Amino acid sequence: MKNVMIYMMLLVSGVFFAQGLQPKFVAVENNMIQATYFYDNGQVKQEGTYLNGKLHGKWISYNEDGTKQAFGEYNQGEKVGTWTFYNTATTNKVAFENSRVASVSTITKGYLATK
Repeated sequence: MKNVMIYMMLLVSGVFFAQGLQPKFVAVENNMIQATYFYDNGQVKQEGTYLNGKLHGKWISYNEDGTKQAFGEYNQGEKVGTWTFYNTATTNKVAFENSRVASVSTITKGYLATK
């Protein structure tokens, strides 16, 4: 079963991440697979886990220079809780309910705006 899951992850990664270095998959406990995707320069692009072929647990995305771009959590393939997205001027906090955006807060230096 684990070999089938790893094969499926490789197939999915080939479709979605055709460019860049080959992803790395490591089987962990309870049918979880730890995945790490890379940029061409060798920096980590994304890392997180799959459960039964679906995104599950914490996921982190990085910019090509290695700085954190976003992080949040999946539950059986759906975004849950609050996700954080970074860029040079702001940090956006996006709350998800039922896999849909419930609210967005933007944080800049000394300023908080809610949309």
